[in-house]
Amino acid sequence: MTLAALGAALALACILTFVFVGRGTPAPFDPPRRLVVQGPYRLVRNPMYLGASLALAGTALFYQSLALLGYAACFLLVTHSFIVFYEEPTLRRTFESDYEAYCLRVGRWWPKIRIS
Repeated sequence: MTLAALGAALALACILTFVFVGRGTPAPFDPPRRLVVQGPYRLVRNPMYLGASLALAGTALFYQSLALLGYAACFLLVTHSFIVFYEEPTLRRTFESDYEAYCLRVGRWWPKIRIS
């Protein structure tokens, strides 16, 4: 259950970051007015979806449910498609070079490791 709680806490932190930093919400009808690159978004570009996935996976483990684990996997697949085909192109149009620079610095799903 710890994994589920951590995932839910991460998703909540992302929502609060959207509200207070981005001046909007995760809802498509009221998106952030500023590009959000702080908080969890400084590490990966999609921490809210990761948090939701962790919450689902943690719940599946707690209940020992293969069906729920399958649902979590489907959620990730559908979410990835949504991100690649809708969300990223929309963010590129909206925030232009700022979003491009952000993509170069921050990984979609995994933090980028910089070796200096």
